[in-house]
Amino acid sequence: MKSVAVTFFILSAILLLGTIKHLLDISKPGVYPPKQVIKKRAAALAGGGIVCLLVALMLSYMS
Repeated sequence: MKSVAVTFFILSAILLLGTIKHLLDISKPGVYPPKQVIKKRAAALAGGGIVCLLVALMLSYMS
């Protein structure tokens, strides 16, 4: 059970780092794809990261 929780922690860290990368890309001028698409991707990655983090916290408290 702990290995599943650790996997979810790692996945949430990767997703949240991806969110940070996309948020930094928004500030760059002349970036492709358009900024609206980058904002949607950042929101999706942040949502997935938060969900994975919550699942990991629940699993770590259960074991």
